[in-house]
Amino acid sequence: MQPTATVLVYSDNASTREQVRLATGRRPAADVPQVQFIECATPHAVIKELDRGGIDVCVLDGESAPGGMGVCRQIKDEVFQSPPVLLLMGRPQDAWLATWSRAEAAVTLPVEPVEFASALAGLLREKAAVEA
Repeated sequence: MQPTATVLVYSDNASTREQVRLATGRRPAADVPQVQFIECATPHAVIKELDRGGIDVCVLDGESAPGGMGVCRQIKDEVFQSPPVLLLMGRPQDAWLATWSRAEAAVTLPVEPVEFASALAGLLREKAAVEA
């Protein structure tokens, strides 16, 4: 397992990006690597970072403008071997939109630390298992 995992966080709201960082801490679970963050406030910046490579998981804010759900779908359509996506949703009723966007996991806002860390750790475990 790699010593650190790179997590891209997209939100046009700096407070939401901070909630993600605080909920994760240094690592979301003991059996996954420490996390380093790349923060993006625009979809253009997300695509630019994904083109550079090295992103292990994307966390996309579905409440951003433009929304993370559309950005997720774009990533799944356009980025070869795109990383798994954890989508932040405004309401549990939006779960069908998370499915439409092809996100691997989704949690509701505001970020609840235990739920978020568990979902992020699950995606990091799955990615490690695929790479092994």
